[in-house]
Amino acid sequence: MATGSKGGARGGLARPVTPSADLAAITGSNPLPRSEVVSKMWDHIRKNNLQNPANKREILADDKLKKIFGGKDRVSMFEMNKHLSNHLK
Repeated sequence: MATGSKGGARGGLARPVTPSADLAAITGSNPLPRSEVVSKMWDHIRKNNLQNPANKREILADDKLKKIFGGKDRVSMFEMNKHLSNHLK
């Protein structure tokens, strides 16, 4: 067990990952924990009003997000995590 951990990080959630160039446009290019990547994605989504008002679980893609979502115009918040995996090393 790692010292200094607060017991909440399961598996690789706390391990720093490196974002792809497309994802770095939102998160920055420095390695960061996956949880922080998701947090920065949500910051971007909220700041740009990209949640579907009729269905808050749906994310409407702007140009930056389309590159991450494989060209899709909209994805569910659950699908978003699957797409993020393709952009993390």
